[in-house]
Amino acid sequence: MGYDGLLMELPKGVKWFVATFVLVLSIGFYTGLLFVSETSTSSPMGIEENYLGNEEDEDAEVMKFKKGEREMLTIIHTHILSMSLIFFLLGGLVWLTKLPQKIKMFLTIEPFLSVVFTFGGIYLMWSGILWMKYVVIFSGFLMTLTFSIAALLVVYQLCQKSVRVN
Repeated sequence: MGYDGLLMELPKGVKWFVATFVLVLSIGFYTGLLFVSETSTSSPMGIEENYLGNEEDEDAEVMKFKKGEREMLTIIHTHILSMSLIFFLLGGLVWLTKLPQKIKMFLTIEPFLSVVFTFGGIYLMWSGILWMKYVVIFSGFLMTLTFSIAALLVVYQLCQKSVRVN
């Protein structure tokens, strides 16, 4: 099937539609990262404190309590579903770019693994396996990196002129 590089062949209106979608998707994605940074969950201690609380720290600026199981399951459930959909849609666009197969495989499969490791790691950390906070940071970083690269590549190729050979 001839879908390699199809993104560059799309009509101008469809390119604008897809580029606008990727831009708005990126705004949503990075707004989520701003929220993470606002809740100080971008450091190992911050992640642990956000989910396990800090009641024992009398000098804490903001008092946090351990999240309940229902709240944890809601967080994990909604994030895994929404992130899967985000990466499915962006991954579909990556497969329409003109890139080597191995790069496409990495950019489209890795985010799903990172979603499982990030949110599964959060749950396992909450359950008592505290070293999972490092897995959460690494997989979250990798997820953000692959999202950024994929979004930039898609928009870049949408800006390219069609090079049809007849």
